[in-house]
Amino acid sequence: MSKTKIFGLDRNVFFAGLTSFLTDTSTKMIYSVMPLFLLSIGASKTVISLIEGIAESTASLIKAFSGYWSDRIGKNKPFMIIGYGITALITPLYALVKIPIQVLFLRFFERIGKGIRAAPRDSLISGSVLPNETGKSFGFHKAMDNSGAIIGPLLAFVLLHFFYLNYSNIFLLAGIPALLGVISIVLFIKETKVEQKNNNKFRFKLLPKKFYFFLFIIFVFTLGNSADALLLVKTAETGINQSYVPFVYMIFNTVSVLLAIPIGKISDKIGREKLIILGFLVYSVTYFLFGKFNSLNIFIFLFILYGLYSALADGSQKALISDIVSKELKGTGYGLYYAILGITLLPASLIAGLLYDKINANAPFYFGSLMSFIAALLMIIFVIINKNK
Repeated sequence: MSKTKIFGLDRNVFFAGLTSFLTDTSTKMIYSVMPLFLLSIGASKTVISLIEGIAESTASLIKAFSGYWSDRIGKNKPFMIIGYGITALITPLYALVKIPIQVLFLRFFERIGKGIRAAPRDSLISGSVLPNETGKSFGFHKAMDNSGAIIGPLLAFVLLHFFYLNYSNIFLLAGIPALLGVISIVLFIKETKVEQKNNNKFRFKLLPKKFYFFLFIIFVFTLGNSADALLLVKTAETGINQSYVPFVYMIFNTVSVLLAIPIGKISDKIGREKLIILGFLVYSVTYFLFGKFNSLNIFIFLFILYGLYSALADGSQKALISDIVSKELKGTGYGLYYAILGITLLPASLIAGLLYDKINANAPFYFGSLMSFIAALLMIIFVIINKNK
């Protein structure tokens, strides 16, 4: 572990967070306007959901392999450079898009980059800190990631509303912070892994049973976790000026940033499981209300609740995996976690899109609320079972 501290954080944790901040500034500049852009070039809600489902599934499945291989070779940094580098190369190409299928191809390749980098990055963060610092460290990373997700939509809003730039110009400008993120990795992040002494093939029994139970809970939750793009679409359908849609999305990320580090510290003290349960319940309420109402004022409040869910659950899930999985298999553990997300995100997005188009705009949110509530109940069972061991 590196001993250099920056603002009380390990050097690697700080610069991994900075890289995520820059990259998320780039990707969220694009993501916050992409649903509106797709609608403008003739895409349906099902197509929008399908594009996001394919893209995110691709990323999550590749995370499984990148995590495994980072464990095998004992290195994380090369995967991070390649992964963030792909995103930096693809981002400006959105400016050339004319039809929805082109967005699908670019999202597919850009998410390959995310898939390559994510599990090794989480493994690097976990391997750079002491066990009693994992919640705080992942909370900081989540805060930096979501800080980029604040700045990105804010920049998109400013460029649309005040400078009257079109979507293509926004896509071109989004490439700049992504490139700076790659430079941050190359110059400032130091490798933490060592070459593995044991090169035997991975066997599933090497990971504890409770880890697989936790993955099943994640599967149930993710099945109802439709793409955020549908939240933006439903918000746009309230009649809001479209240039304000990225600004509304920014509210969610702002709340998540403000709460991520404090909640990460709380998870170090009281355990991750309680916060994950609370996060799932908040998500369930939020999605139920998204389905029940169609009011911009209510949606603004719901985006605040959605940010609370994100702060409670996202970092806590990763920290819990760090608690459960042994050091030499952390990359593999994170990879399997992301693989479950990948396997589930595509059907989840397809279900949500079809419910939106074929039934009504409320159906996907009611479905998501139900699945999240079931996941919370399963998480309570997880706590009870492991408390008695």
